[in-house]
Amino acid sequence: MWPLYFLLNKILKTDEEGEDGDHMNVAAGCCHFELSSDNRIGHEALLPRSHFVEVPHINQLFSWDCGLACVLMALTTVGIDNCSLQNLAELCCTTSIWTVDLAYLLQKFSVRFSYYTVTFGANPNYSGERYYKEQLPNDLVRVDSLFQKAMEAGINILCRSISREEISRWILSGKYIAIALVDQYKLSQSWVGDVIIPEFHGNDVGYTGHYVVICGYDAEADEFEIRDPASSRKHDKVSSKCLEEAHKCFGTDEDLLLISLEETRKQKFCIS
Repeated sequence: MWPLYFLLNKILKTDEEGEDGDHMNVAAGCCHFELSSDNRIGHEALLPRSHFVEVPHINQLFSWDCGLACVLMALTTVGIDNCSLQNLAELCCTTSIWTVDLAYLLQKFSVRFSYYTVTFGANPNYSGERYYKEQLPNDLVRVDSLFQKAMEAGINILCRSISREEISRWILSGKYIAIALVDQYKLSQSWVGDVIIPEFHGNDVGYTGHYVVICGYDAEADEFEIRDPASSRKHDKVSSKCLEEAHKCFGTDEDLLLISLEETRKQKFCIS
């Protein structure tokens, strides 16, 4: 019933084991960049102790469009400013947003990025999660098809886990920002009063998928600066431990879109 998830992820795990821990690049085509080891950034001694990218804060409009708001923040950051949340929603054609949907949006605007995940395709094991239960049966075929077509389209999908240390080095290099899928409740426990989190009743809280932009890091405080489209604050800081826990919990597939600020072709995209 789920041949793409079971078969391809089995192949990826086998290949990864044979490559001594290196990531497995499952994309075809040449319009991408990739970082296969921590050393690609350069010597740690040359990195600053803190770095922050000016990313405008954009609030989501509905409960389902946090990912679109994050894409819009990224587009604005790289100089693409002729777009709106409504435009992105029309291009996406669904209110059940997966990370692969966001990858296709970034590609439409010629943004250079890599897509990191630990699961290729829709994970049927999420069928028991309240967050996924309603939409997953309808999304399985659609999402698996998008993954298959992404390979043909040259979208750079790399099947491996990313550590908080790697993310911090990428941010400190000044070359990247990232869109990360997190558990909203785990991320927002320290500022619940300032965040729109529907259906949070006492301790009866399951996984709640949410996207944020990672745009800064302070090594002294060991904190990331993020842009949270559900937050009333324009600037949020979160400990690296808290961000990693929210990003690596069951339900996220550890999805992360690493966006290049240097290599992006700042082409204007015409909305028809």
